[in-house]
Amino acid sequence: MAKEYQMTHNPIRPWRNIDRRKSRQIHVGAVPVGGDAPISVQTMTNTATTDVAATVAQVQAAAEAGADIVRISVPDEESAKALKDIVRESPVPIVADIHFHYRRGIEAAEAGAACLRINPGNIGDVKRVREVISAARDQGCSMRIGVNAGSLEKHLLEKYGEPCPDAMVESGLDHIRILQDHDFHDFKISVKASDVFMAAAAYQQLAEATDAPIHLGITEAGGLTTGTIKSAIGLGNLLWMGIGDTIRVSLSADPVEEVKVGYEILKALGLRHRGVNIISCPSCARQGFDVIRTVETLERRLEHIKTPMSLSIIGCVVNGPGEALMTDVGFTGGGAGSGMVYLAGKASHKMSNEQMIDHIVGEVEKRAAEIEAEETVPQAAE
Repeated sequence: MAKEYQMTHNPIRPWRNIDRRKSRQIHVGAVPVGGDAPISVQTMTNTATTDVAATVAQVQAAAEAGADIVRISVPDEESAKALKDIVRESPVPIVADIHFHYRRGIEAAEAGAACLRINPGNIGDVKRVREVISAARDQGCSMRIGVNAGSLEKHLLEKYGEPCPDAMVESGLDHIRILQDHDFHDFKISVKASDVFMAAAAYQQLAEATDAPIHLGITEAGGLTTGTIKSAIGLGNLLWMGIGDTIRVSLSADPVEEVKVGYEILKALGLRHRGVNIISCPSCARQGFDVIRTVETLERRLEHIKTPMSLSIIGCVVNGPGEALMTDVGFTGGGAGSGMVYLAGKASHKMSNEQMIDHIVGEVEKRAAEIEAEETVPQAAE
């Protein structure tokens, strides 16, 4: 995982602290999940797993965007065979997504998957689950119990009449007992639903019933805009309550977008810091430059910055100076075609609007290099 940084001139305020739920820690490959580990960000490929080149390319793009873990569906034997080549080339741990046929779980473990995701509603009887557990133990895999409101066990639907938080949590706890009865404890769990209220209620119940690491997600959330909003509401509120050890934002979009949204949710809550956090105004008639176009351009040109830092782009002096006080780099629109550049919260120099974008990119890159140097020098001295 990337290092976490905190700006010296913008300390975390006590009223922003989140008291995270205490969970035990497992590992997905080299990535710790639970305990005091940073909340990891996941995504899932949407290519055909048998297309190794396309899948590897998507995994690498997701990893470059910051994904700590990537999940890949293993629907058939050919996909299980392809998984071995994908795992070999992946820069991050791979979770094998298993549904319906328990043999795929065994094959995925043997192919090198770091974790197996099984769905209690369709993986089969206890005997089959036992065989998957045995394979996971033999190959050093962790597991995720992935309960989904859309695929609950038949007996639970008959008992409760419909998908509901109680049914989802009961399903998850039943399968926790199966794993624990077989002395397998390297597991995390999720109780996902497309309904934000159902998912939130289920996760709250689950958090009180187990100390297992929790994988958060609002499943089948929708397209980029709709899914982002639903995920921000559902995951954001749970994370704010301290619930959640790893997250996946489910979007009908490029997996890279899922990673970006995941980080934005975590950054908004002060839980993870990666890349440039741009604070910008919506713009109005007072703006001294084209704020919207400028922000769009800066977002694109600063994508390569991985160092956590902040940038304020404000169109006028109403809020511009105040916002700049709290950011690494800032620009506030003024008059006569120029504005004020702020560095480390202090007014530094004026810059013309025409040259501002290139100049701001340069200042951000310079500050990112300084932060990296500040982090590496003490380590070298040790």
